[in-house]
Amino acid sequence: MEKQEMITIPKEEYKELKKQSKIDMDILKQLISSFKDIKEGRVRRVK
Repeated sequence: MEKQEMITIPKEEYKELKKQSKIDMDILKQLISSFKDIKEGRVRRVK
């Protein structure tokens, strides 16, 4: 097992990175869900 390195960042930066990570995961989940809908034909064309 590799030894992990430690870094120090400001608390506000840490909070912002955690918030961004959550948003990224939500977008990824939505994208995967959309691809599944397309694959299973649950889409309709919008003009």
